[in-house]
This record gives sequence, C-alpha cells and structure tokens, in this order.
Amino acid sequence: MLDSFKNIFAIPDLRKRVIFTFLMLAVYRVGGHIPTPGIDGKALADFFSNQETGVLGFLDLFAGGNLSRLTIFALGIMPYISSSIILQLLTVIWPYLEKLSKEGDAGRKKITQYTRYGTVVLSIVQSLGIAIWLESLEGGRVVPAPGIGFKVMTILTLTTGTAFIMWLGEQITERGIGNGISLIIFAGIVVALPNAFLHTFQDLSSGQKNLIFVAFLVVMMVGVIAAIVLVERAQRRIPVQYARRVVGRKVMGGMSTHLPLRVNTGGVIPVIFASSVLSIPQTLITFGGLSQIAWVREVANQLNYNMPVYNLLYVTGIIFFCYFYVSIIFNPMDAADNMKKYGGFIPGIRPGKRTAEYIDKVLTHLTFGGSVYLALVAILPIFLISGLNLSALPWVGATFDAVLPSWVNRGFNVKFYFGGTSLLIVVGVAMDTIQQVESQLIMRHYDGFMRGSRVRGRRG
Repeated sequence: MLDSFKNIFAIPDLRKRVIFTFLMLAVYRVGGHIPTPGIDGKALADFFSNQETGVLGFLDLFAGGNLSRLTIFALGIMPYISSSIILQLLTVIWPYLEKLSKEGDAGRKKITQYTRYGTVVLSIVQSLGIAIWLESLEGGRVVPAPGIGFKVMTILTLTTGTAFIMWLGEQITERGIGNGISLIIFAGIVVALPNAFLHTFQDLSSGQKNLIFVAFLVVMMVGVIAAIVLVERAQRRIPVQYARRVVGRKVMGGMSTHLPLRVNTGGVIPVIFASSVLSIPQTLITFGGLSQIAWVREVANQLNYNMPVYNLLYVTGIIFFCYFYVSIIFNPMDAADNMKKYGGFIPGIRPGKRTAEYIDKVLTHLTFGGSVYLALVAILPIFLISGLNLSALPWVGATFDAVLPSWVNRGFNVKFYFGGTSLLIVVGVAMDTIQQVESQLIMRHYDGFMRGSRVRGRRG
C-alpha cells in the first residue's frame, strides 16, 4: 500500500490533481477562520459551549465549526445540497426539467445553472434567518449593534461565502480528484475528529472514562464503519439474458448480464429529509411566538432533539423517505420497458408488466433493509450522547426508568458525534475518492491499493 501512495506522486497528472485538491481544501479551512463582521465572538462561543450535544452542535459539525464561530463560511455547503435535492425532485414532476435532464450535457449544464441560482436564493433566506436569530441571543450581547445594517452585512457575507465554497467544489471536481462538494463536506466533518480524540483522552486521564469503556467504544466504531462499508457496497444483482438478434449480416446480443439494485439506493438523502421536516415545527413555534402556550410548549419539548418522540418520528421519517425517494429516482416499469426494447429478459419472468412487478418486489424488500440500516446509523449518535431518554415520556416514563438499565435512558455521555449522516458521508466519500485514485493508477499500469483485488466505491 505504501508503494501505491508513492506511485500517486510518480504520475505527473495525478500528482497535480491531488496537490490541487489539498490546496483548495486548505483555502476552505483558511476561510473558516475569517469572522463575520458585527459579532461578539466571546458571547457566541459561550452560547455554543452549552449546545455541543444539541441540534446546533450537530449542524456545526457539518459546517466544520464555522457556525459556532460564525465565519464567512457559516452556512457551509448545505444550501447547495438543498438546492440540488429540490431540483432533483422537480425534475420528476416538472416536464420542462425532465426534458432538460434527457438532453445530455447541454441539459445538465442548464440544470446546474438553476441549482446555482437556487443556492443563492436559499443562502439569502438562511442568512437573514441567522441574522435575526443572532440579534435575539444572550439578551442581545452577541450582536452589539443590531439593525438593518447588520442584517444586510450578514446576508452579503454568508451568501458570498456559500457561493465561494460552491465554486471551490466545482474547481476540485474539474481539476482535482474526487467530487469537490463531497470532499468539502468530508473536510468539514473530519476536522473535528482530532479534538474529539483529545477530549476522550482527557476523560481517560482524569478518570471520567475507564480503559475498558474506551476499548469498547473503539471496537464498536470499527464494527459500525465495517458495517457501513459492507451495506454501502451491497447490491442485489438480478440476472438478465439478452436474446440473439440478426441485424443486417451481424448477430447481436446473446449475452448475460445483471441489473444491479443497491441496498441503500437513497444514500443519505432520506436522513436529510427526515431531519429537515422535524425541524419545521420547532422553527414555527420559535418564530411564531407560540411557546407561551402551555400545551404547545410541551409539544415543542417532546419534539426536541434526543427526546423519545423525536427519535420515533425521526426513525419513521427515514423509513418513509427511503421508499418515497426510491420511488422517485427509480421506475421499475421504465427498466422493464428498456430491457424489453433491447431484447432482454429475466430468466423465468415474462417481459413487460411481470418483469416490472418482479423488480418492484425485489426493490421493496431491499429498501426496507436499507431504511432500517439508515435509521439505526442515524439514531446511533443520539444514543451514545444522551441515550433514548425514555424516562421523559409522559405517564410511562417513570416505569421505563425503573425497568431499563441506566445506559439505555442516559447513554454513554460521549462528547462527540459518531454515526448518523456524518459517518455515512465520511465513509462513502472516502470509498469513492480512493476508488478514483486507484482507477487512475491502474489505467497507467500501476498496482492499486490492494494487491489481487480492487477497491470499490458505493456504486461498485
């Protein structure tokens, strides 16, 4: 493997791409230390110090710590991701975008342009919301001079920062190695890992955590990562046989292939959808001033991050959106029609409607397994940090607290996020980037990272 890493720098083109990627990521990290004007950094840091294990700490993880410092990159790349998801959904229901998606490179460039416009619009809306939120924090201590000037400056700064991150990602994709947007998210997440390891070591040194617990945590982490790699690469390969056809003087077809169906077809998008929908009630209650009503305040409390009702709705939402998203991006009838058009069939299944029904049945079973896997990984950080918190349930909470072990309700007090969307992204991006690097090595007649086998990404 060491020889393979040396070979990366022995190939001029690959060496330039790798160095360019690291330079762009370095620019991203430097920009993450430039503060937004008009903010009292100390007051903001004091506020976020109490939010490390809440939903704000989770969002700050994706921004690479930029949100807690409110740097020019505080919004991160999330507006671009949200815009991409919206455009992808609109492509299915809006005939104009559906037509563009089928026009090849010209159509994709047009959709990319619309995605950029959507990113700017979402950035303006989110940055305005952040400006209003900041003015209300800590009794106004975070923003010493609130007003229209601060709002305009925050909108300009954060929107420009997001547009610059989007440009960085596109440059990495075009001139570097790997997917630029994914690598920027990857960099924002892994930058918090050294600090997490340091906190764990300090807890071990001070006696707050014992060596057996840390060893158990390490073994569990390795096991979870191995499970994610296994499931992300897992496919159900449906055999497809193509009949022989005579076209002119040539005999076409007569070959056997397969239709690959991924276990986790939706990727991390169902998790993002579920968390976004669950954030809507909290937003409406907070900005609508409804928290003064007693029963509304109780509902809002049950919908807080790490509460049992939130966990239940979170898991249910992930399972629902897995089926919803898969139904949008994959049409079994289209796959069956394309197969029939080129003379293909699944052995033992009639072409046409029967084939579509068979594919739909297999995909339904796979999606259920994939949705349960996503739900377990997504709920893992909540469980490690604060437990399932079943004692907070009304009426039956005391019973659960008396019957269940304390670690089920209170967790393991882990002081960093492990699992959820962050782990799915980190493992997936690492697999895809290593696969691209290995493909470049093998194309130039060098050995890959693993002798005798190939490293496969999420799509094989």
